[in-house]
Amino acid sequence: MRAVITVIGKDKVGIISGVSNILAESNVNILDITQTILQDVFTMIMLVDISHCNIPFHDLSDKLESKGVEIGLKIQIQHEDIFNSMHRI
Repeated sequence: MRAVITVIGKDKVGIISGVSNILAESNVNILDITQTILQDVFTMIMLVDISHCNIPFHDLSDKLESKGVEIGLKIQIQHEDIFNSMHRI
């Protein structure tokens, strides 16, 4: 099972580390990642494998959102099928 994580906010040191540490602790594998900085706005999209996640999905979502609040970013995770449905053209 896969999910999509989006991260948006002001660029600062430690963003990728903060997100990837939570994923590693939760046994979530990063399958693909893209990130860019538009002037000083950081954007990142990650495709992750949550099939071996060791905590419930909503707990993972809460941890990521809390990390976002802590470092001043918007971090969201969605199941891949929901993400695709919402972004279908």
